[in-house]
Amino acid sequence: MSNVRPETMKRITTVELADAFIAEQVKEIQTQVGDKKVLLALSGGVDSSVVAALLIKAIGKQLVCVHVNHGLMRKGESEQVIEVFRNQLDANLVYVDATDRFLDLLDGVSEPEKKRKIIGGEFIKVFDEEAGKLEGISFLAQGTIYPDILESDGVKAHHNVGGLPEEMQFELVEPVKLLYKDEVRVVGKALGLPASMVDRQPFPGPGLGVRCLGAITRDRLHALREADAILREEFDKNGLATKVWQYFIAVPDMKSVGVKDDKRYEGWPAIIRAVNTVDAMTATIEEIPYEILHHITDRITHEVKGINRVLLDLTPKPIGTIEWE
Repeated sequence: MSNVRPETMKRITTVELADAFIAEQVKEIQTQVGDKKVLLALSGGVDSSVVAALLIKAIGKQLVCVHVNHGLMRKGESEQVIEVFRNQLDANLVYVDATDRFLDLLDGVSEPEKKRKIIGGEFIKVFDEEAGKLEGISFLAQGTIYPDILESDGVKAHHNVGGLPEEMQFELVEPVKLLYKDEVRVVGKALGLPASMVDRQPFPGPGLGVRCLGAITRDRLHALREADAILREEFDKNGLATKVWQYFIAVPDMKSVGVKDDKRYEGWPAIIRAVNTVDAMTATIEEIPYEILHHITDRITHEVKGINRVLLDLTPKPIGTIEWE
């Protein structure tokens, strides 16, 4: 399978086309892998989840999935990975809760680029350690998709487990590398993955680490995770989840005074960011009805300890990037 999508390849839009693709890939994977073992870093994102489900269908327990929880996942995400893959699909899943390890390293680090480097570097270390404990792995599976190949000549920096030791030479298994994102979602649904996983919005590798602005503290990270969960729940309930490409909360490292139970109360602001984009190069602001904004504000300020204001970011890209950091 080359890295160029044949012109004759139909866009996968239906269950029938997805099923045909799955059947073809299952055969290819079985031929490529034989009776050997495959390792996959399972982030819980769309691409790695679909690759995992495809490989489980093809080779079952010969696939070893490693899910590293860096403590910067959104609410319920690591739990969902365990529920879907270990409990429902009976996957061979290694779950590593490395929360303390990551948060200790990030303690007091406020520079965004430095935070990203620490998170990325430590992720590779943890993954390496887990890979080193496993016997007889011959292949490394990756959730590379076609836009990654077009953009970067086949190397996806944040997906590529780039720091594996020299002696661990793996052959790659990349079953969805000729698919576009929308096709990967169709295939995921045909494989029986839950919609909440398959339709999951893009989420940066460093996770909430780049949305808990400045130096990350555990209490502010907790407040961010809770506020973000409320925003997602309300967008789902009000039919906005399908209209808005990416929506999230950022919490800056600053406090303002408020009033709670007739007392002065210092808290952080939660900033809502909701944008639409086709290619992530430019982004427009989605209009959210005020009634919904008021309700979200009411819930966040009453339900989330430490947050006393809710702000809306109205900046398109360019001038503002999609993420704050």
